[in-house]
Parts: sequence; C-alpha cells; structure tokens
Amino acid sequence: MNSRKDQLKAFDRLLTIMDELREQCPWDKKQTLQSLRHLTIEETYELGDAILDNDLNEVKKELGDLLLHIVFYARIGSETKDFDIADVTNEICEKLINRHPHIYGDVEIADEEDVKRNWENLKLKEGKKSVLEGVPKSLPALVKASRIQDKVAGVGFDWEEPQQVFEKLKEELEELQHEVNVQDQEKIEAEFGDVLFSMINYARFLNVNPEDSLERTNKKFIKRFQYLEEKAKENSKSIKDMTLAEMDVFWEEAKKL
Repeated sequence: MNSRKDQLKAFDRLLTIMDELREQCPWDKKQTLQSLRHLTIEETYELGDAILDNDLNEVKKELGDLLLHIVFYARIGSETKDFDIADVTNEICEKLINRHPHIYGDVEIADEEDVKRNWENLKLKEGKKSVLEGVPKSLPALVKASRIQDKVAGVGFDWEEPQQVFEKLKEELEELQHEVNVQDQEKIEAEFGDVLFSMINYARFLNVNPEDSLERTNKKFIKRFQYLEEKAKENSKSIKDMTLAEMDVFWEEAKKL
C-alpha cells in the first residue's frame, strides 16, 4: 500500500487537477453546487452497487468519483470565499474528535451501543432540537425509516427483545388484513406503511440492513427473470404466451444456477 507521504501527494495532485479543470475546461467552469447535486447522488448509488457486488476494483473507481465531487464542491466554495477543502477537512476532524470522547477524552464506554448513544446525546448538546434533524428529507423512504429507527434507538426509544418487534409486526399484518377485508384503500395504504416500518425495525434487531437485503433480492430476481427470457427465446416463445407451469420450469432452473 502507499505511504502517507504518497497518499498526501496523490490528494495534492487531485486538488491541482481540479484547479486546472475549473479554470480551463468549459464544462467544469459552468458547474455549480446545484448542477452537481444529482450527479453526486448518482455516483453514490453506483458506489453502493459496487459494494453489493463486492467488486473492489469498481469500489475503488467509484470512491474516486465521489472524492472528485467533494473536491469540486470545495473548489466552488473557495471561489465564493465561503469554505475550501481545508475548512471541509478540519470541520470533520473536529466533529470526529468531539463525538469520540472515549478516544479523545476521559469518557468510558462498554460497547458499540454506548458509542451510538453518546453520539446522539452529543448532537443534542451541540444545539440540535431533535435527534431526527440529521435524517435527510430527500432520503428514499426505506432508507429514511431505517435511519429514523437507528437514531431514536440511540437515545433509548427502543424495544428490548427481537420477539417484541416480531409480535408488533404480526399485529400490524393483522391490522392490514382487516383493512383489506373491509376494502378501505386509504387505510390499506396506511397499514401497509406500518407493516413496512415494522419489517425495517425487525431487520435492525436481526442485524440485517433492509436496503442491502432488498437490493440483493432485486438483483437475484433480475438474473432469474432474464434467464427465463433467454430460455423462452431459445424455445421461440414469448413469455406472455407461456403458461405459469412452463415458466416455473425455467424459474426453478435459474434458482439452481
């Protein structure tokens, strides 16, 4: 691996290239914080895909793309004299030091859960009115639900045992089924949301990341369905003209593969 000296040299090289691009490239010169935002989100999802696929070479590339965006934002901030890369870096350094008093202070902790509780309590002391202020409004609903539950659990608002959460999940499922039987669409949607929220909460107690778990299932389904499409094509058939029994044969083959 590279030495710290080489790492710093590489980062300095990136800063220099960013300066040159911002000053000389027509596209780079036009970019703003707002124009880069959706691209940053896209890059973040691409990194997430690479991590799920365990493609470490791709992870390296996507981390580079994200790092470029961070440097880009900092360069724009320096032009308006609001902040530069040193401000960004020092800000996170100070936050890490302040949020880890068990490392940089005299606070004693027992385990990871103590760290999480201290983290949320320190954020409140820093002036935040709610532990939920740190949950971005634009997060996808599933990820947002997971972050909400993590944060409230960090200050003690939580179940004690996984079985309690599972019982709550069964209760929510029964309430959903009741509304389905009654056929009240508005209440069906509300109860369906409660079921999903409870499922995400249960995932936390099982040490399962619900977003990653669902995405793995998405990828698995895509592969199996594409296998079904290929087999249908080999047999000169259209999927819409196949019976469920015919499709199930290829589906089971895909599962074995």
